[in-house]
Amino acid sequence: MSFSNRKDNKDFFTRVYEVTKLIPYGRVTSYGAIARYLGSGRSARMVGWAMNASHVSSVFIPAHRVVNRNGILTGKHHFGNSTTMQQLLENEGIVVEDDRIVNFNEKFWDPARELE
Repeated sequence: MSFSNRKDNKDFFTRVYEVTKLIPYGRVTSYGAIARYLGSGRSARMVGWAMNASHVSSVFIPAHRVVNRNGILTGKHHFGNSTTMQQLLENEGIVVEDDRIVNFNEKFWDPARELE
């Protein structure tokens, strides 16, 4: 996929949002897991760009449920302030300490397993 082709990027972002909307309440996934599910395993960073762009969407995209592969809230600075992402996760019963999900493996939702 060409990063310079806006239509392709938009289509990819739309596909990312469709998967993100399926993440169950109280669960999280990673940028890489979404990328792999979409057949673009090396596009985790582009999934991150989609999550950042989701904040201006007219439709709710639960971007707070997408973290890095180690359960770290790497996208937290895109939520208006440094604690919003953590607060949203904690509202769903997810324990976060030092910007990391404590029981990440237990809370991890893999779209490749759950949606196939």
